[in-house]
Amino acid sequence: MRLGAHVRTDTDPIGTAEDMGADLLQMFVTDPQDRKMPKPEPHPDTDRIRSSPIDVVVHSSYIINVASLNNRLRMPSRKAVELQAAAAADLGAIGLVVHGGHLGDGEDDAEGFANWRKLFERQADKGGFAVPIFIENTAGGDHAMARTLESIERLWDAVGDFDQAGFCLDTCHAWAGGEDLVGLVERIRDITGRIDLVHLNNSRDEFDSGRDRHANLTDGHIGSEVLVEVARAASAPVILETPAEGVADDLAFLREQLA
Repeated sequence: MRLGAHVRTDTDPIGTAEDMGADLLQMFVTDPQDRKMPKPEPHPDTDRIRSSPIDVVVHSSYIINVASLNNRLRMPSRKAVELQAAAAADLGAIGLVVHGGHLGDGEDDAEGFANWRKLFERQADKGGFAVPIFIENTAGGDHAMARTLESIERLWDAVGDFDQAGFCLDTCHAWAGGEDLVGLVERIRDITGRIDLVHLNNSRDEFDSGRDRHANLTDGHIGSEVLVEVARAASAPVILETPAEGVADDLAFLREQLA
């Protein structure tokens, strides 16, 4: 099991990962908050990142919403997924994490799930994405595409037959979304058949809060032993997105507990 952490806006991601003893790292390839979703620029350390034994996963822009019924958001989002997947491949990444997205009040959820399918269909016509797309469950929103097990099942009915559709399980998001973490790995696998990546995060808020605020592994409302068991049961690469001041300690704690 490879364990690592998200490296935030770091010019030396490999050095940072080495300092904390990580087996893999997660990074952005563009400003995640930029609403223009520009084409990623080549990373100045590309050669070092590609040649390092430390694996890489890329997290896509937060602005991306491929489910949206708004053409002015959905169409740029589709293009951004394609371009950020290509940038991830340039770094030798194992995949691109993309949030499930959401719709607005009064909009038909079925159209959102259909838009997810169209993302993969349209890209398949171009030869597919440069890396697998790891769809991440989300914490809140009444019209979220991947908050509840029911919504994840509907999403997987739409995209599950595409080989490049993977799943990223975020523990804070699941907790905030009202899903019991005990036995969740098995319930997710019953739906998707796979878990490609785990975002192992504690939560600053109570169960079913709908709030996405991460805490360090031993500091939040989720029992640390429950988080360790999720990581063990998933048997997939683990990325910590916990607060930066404690992430190295979190990584050491997790490695010790899984030993």
